[in-house]
Amino acid sequence: MKNHLLKNKKSVGVQQLIKEALEILEAVGIPVDEKSERGKEKMAMAFLAVANVTKDWKAASDKTHLQTRQIITFINQHFEENISYGSYDDIRRKDLKLLVIADLIVNSGENLSAATNDPTRGYALHPDFKNLVVLYGTNKWTSTLQKFNEGRPSLAEQLARKRNLERIPVTLPGGKPLEFSLGEHNVLQKAIVEEFLPRFGSDCSVLYIGDTTNKMLHIEEAELKRLNFFKLSHDELPDIIAYSEQNNWLYLIEAVHSSGPMSEIRVHELKKLLKDCKAELIFVTAFLTRADFRKWVMNIAWETEVWIADNPDHLIHFNGHKFLGSHK
Repeated sequence: MKNHLLKNKKSVGVQQLIKEALEILEAVGIPVDEKSERGKEKMAMAFLAVANVTKDWKAASDKTHLQTRQIITFINQHFEENISYGSYDDIRRKDLKLLVIADLIVNSGENLSAATNDPTRGYALHPDFKNLVVLYGTNKWTSTLQKFNEGRPSLAEQLARKRNLERIPVTLPGGKPLEFSLGEHNVLQKAIVEEFLPRFGSDCSVLYIGDTTNKMLHIEEAELKRLNFFKLSHDELPDIIAYSEQNNWLYLIEAVHSSGPMSEIRVHELKKLLKDCKAELIFVTAFLTRADFRKWVMNIAWETEVWIADNPDHLIHFNGHKFLGSHK
């Protein structure tokens, strides 16, 4: 079992309870590690609230039917939080979503025909799950857990199988095959690799590319290190990094679907991080369509390039005198 002790300033007792909640959820097949640290913490606290557990798992109950705002009240009172009551919809859409899908928690509102975002709908532990939870930490936990999981598909496994069926194949320069998860962002990334780079970076090799479900899908650490690239765990990594050895150009490419063009601030941050880089920096913002480009045109920095997938043979250069001249 992984160590899920989170990095926060809560008291030791609260941290330990959250850690135990995450261990229970992982044991029954919830894909805990796919959430951020804060996401894990909030999911664990929502689970604890619905279970009515503040100290001892033996006290877990399937009789409490908490509404979303009541869950927030419980979390604030018992787990050293100050969550706004305006965040009640996050309880349903984020914190309890996986647990409800896995039938570990049931929606127990009196008006079951109410809208899914109706804050009056209540949540309770499924009775079978409650019978397992109360045994956590006892000598009956392991055997009961095994029986609980028998013939019951793990949500983590179900989601993994679904993702494996829903993939976007892509071929890197040089022929290496990769697979992206589904989504417009990754459709654009595929176009960048297979359409943009052959046109405007003919000898480029891809040194880094992230996927929406795997931030480190492809990475050439040794080459990036040779170029004095910044620490690879840094949050400022662009979507795609490619290198032209012939020109000594490092392409920093953002695939923009909903956010993140090469703005003046973004370019400034990357230049600062790459002040010791041995290659010249080429900043590129890519869009799927002209309509997407129009949404972001005011945010794009000078001295950068724009490529639009539905017009793949052309670049838009955000500069002035450098390319000013007659067209023959």
